[in-house]
Amino acid sequence: MSPFWIAIAATLPIVLGLIVAYPLWRMRLEIIGNVTGATTIFMVTIGMIVREWMALEQIRIARCPDTETFCPPDPGNFAKFATYGFIGLAQVVALFLISLRVERRLRNRGVAPEWRS
Repeated sequence: MSPFWIAIAATLPIVLGLIVAYPLWRMRLEIIGNVTGATTIFMVTIGMIVREWMALEQIRIARCPDTETFCPPDPGNFAKFATYGFIGLAQVVALFLISLRVERRLRNRGVAPEWRS
């Protein structure tokens, strides 16, 4: 796990999720925006996990080139995959919190300041 890929996983999914969800939020389709944004984040997260798995498989195959010898995978791989999963889940929570703020702002736009919630 390189810090470069962790940084990509920490920024790219939430940015893409917001790009997908924000136009739907503006059209007052908050639930659809949340679902599409969360789906985008989870898809990119799964892509990052697959990329990490492929990199780890290349390392494992390089260490054990003989096809008749069983080379078990490193048990620490789950922790690496869980890191990406946790980052993705935290980004979905952040997307929902941002959605609440956007929804409140759009709802209060046409209301007098003293009546705003």
